[in-house]
Amino acid sequence: MIIFGKRVCLYVLEKHFDIICEIYLSKEIDKKLFSKLLKTGKKITRIDNKKAQALSKGGNHQGILFKVKDFKFSSLNELKDRDFLLVLSAITDSGNIGAIIRSAYALGVDGVVITEIKSINAQAIARTSSGALFDIPIVLHQNGAEVLNELKQKNFTVYAADIEGEDIERISFDKKKVLVLGSEGEGITKRMIKKSDKKVTIKLKRDFDSLNVSAAAAILCYRMGNG
Repeated sequence: MIIFGKRVCLYVLEKHFDIICEIYLSKEIDKKLFSKLLKTGKKITRIDNKKAQALSKGGNHQGILFKVKDFKFSSLNELKDRDFLLVLSAITDSGNIGAIIRSAYALGVDGVVITEIKSINAQAIARTSSGALFDIPIVLHQNGAEVLNELKQKNFTVYAADIEGEDIERISFDKKKVLVLGSEGEGITKRMIKKSDKKVTIKLKRDFDSLNVSAAAAILCYRMGNG
């Protein structure tokens, strides 16, 4: 898998050195950074911009790309002894998924389960999550209702984000909890809503449709992690 851009590459260099296989440079970088890359002992290959654009699929690579080990998903069983999980229902946009994972990791979520989709673009999500993809267990499971069933059997309380839900400021959350978020267009699937124990919402100060799902995720994760 290829990751690219200074921010995510430097983060991986510092936090996840063991997953780096090879370093690609398509332009000159400052001496301090180049010296740091040399000290890794990893193979450094100079490539032209055409190849860099191909590897980054047209993304803004900033002249630095890493080949890293293929991303490995966790299993749902690995998360059943945790306290705070996030389940995504049919969210497909890599930008939103990455932003949600970044917030989830920063705000104390123990694992993320992506449901109702067949695959994710790990390369894109590594970038949009600023590298947080490698910090938090990620599960990919097609059947969201089945996921909630299994978690409820392990005494998790399931909270579904829904515009008709109860104000999150008025709720005391259980210790073992799951937050379910749906796509902005379709929302949470009906099967998953039925499996939820309570619907929650963010009361807006002005008359407006809704928040972006990644913004809502950050607010809900912060509130649920603190009460």
